[in-house]
Amino acid sequence: MKLSTFDFDLPEHLIATRPARPRSAARLLLAQVDQIADRIVHQLPDILQPGDRLILNDTKVIPARLTGARHRSGDAGKTSARMDVTLLEPQADGTWTALIKPLKKVRDGEVIVFSDALSAEVTGRADGQGQLRFNLTGDDFDAALAEVGAMPLPPYIAAKRPADEADKQDYQTYWAHHAGAVAAPTASLHFDGPLLEALRARGVQFTHVTLHVGAGTFLPVKVDDVTEHKMHAEWGEVTAQAAAEINATKAAGGRIIPVGTTALRLIESAAEDGVTQPWTGSTDIFIVPGFRFQLADGLMTNFHLPKSTLMMLVSALMGVDTIKAIYAHAIAEEYRFFSYGDASLLLPRG
Repeated sequence: MKLSTFDFDLPEHLIATRPARPRSAARLLLAQVDQIADRIVHQLPDILQPGDRLILNDTKVIPARLTGARHRSGDAGKTSARMDVTLLEPQADGTWTALIKPLKKVRDGEVIVFSDALSAEVTGRADGQGQLRFNLTGDDFDAALAEVGAMPLPPYIAAKRPADEADKQDYQTYWAHHAGAVAAPTASLHFDGPLLEALRARGVQFTHVTLHVGAGTFLPVKVDDVTEHKMHAEWGEVTAQAAAEINATKAAGGRIIPVGTTALRLIESAAEDGVTQPWTGSTDIFIVPGFRFQLADGLMTNFHLPKSTLMMLVSALMGVDTIKAIYAHAIAEEYRFFSYGDASLLLPRG
């Protein structure tokens, strides 16, 4: 299976740098079997059926981009260097892995100061990343990080503009709860309070799961044979209650529709013989054409990068040729792409 299978040409002007306002005003491409229709996200209550269950990822994005300074005394006197840090993942020992730029200008044992309240010691460096131990933990760390950190916008947005105060709301889902993600589950960004209430009134049900989205979601696939690609691992949890809700809906004949590829990957990781099991741990599940979906009956998702693992996932759900037709339609109709862009609702069985 060649990487080129999942490539397409995307006009630069279709890359969204700001979200629709209100959130539910984004466009929605509805794809059912061999039918494509142009809708708006706020029309979801007219599209979904009573008894359908949406799976929502309740991870919370932390303001993981930090700017600080490393100070040093030596033969040249006192010197300092600006350090740009992007937090990647918390470790079991309380440290964080992080991208530190420029990594060559900091040594193990040195401290990077981000504010009067927040600093971190560099405890190790390997494979182009650093390991940091912050001076604060718990709520104190969260408060200090919120004060000085910026939202970790995807590279294709960050290349066009810096993160600002609006992103602290825009790049966070309405139901964000469990802090730990450094990228948003972006299909969920289209939901707001009125839309959720309208869906409840329609008889649509909701189940919350947690998958902390890592920066690896933006890593390019570098192998021509995609089966040789190694997925990054991300921590997730499907509680016993969430598993019971999903199983009850399946038993009643309702549809399970994850909102976002992260929610889909998580519940499929928790599936065993078509039944959802309570599940906690890291998943590196890699979904490509030929994958047998056990739980997901559809997917609401944004439009993805060419040659990305997410393009492979939606191709597995709908079929390669169908996805190519869907994306050709989206480009021709000038849907907005990627994290702040428009959405699609993919229903392979109608």
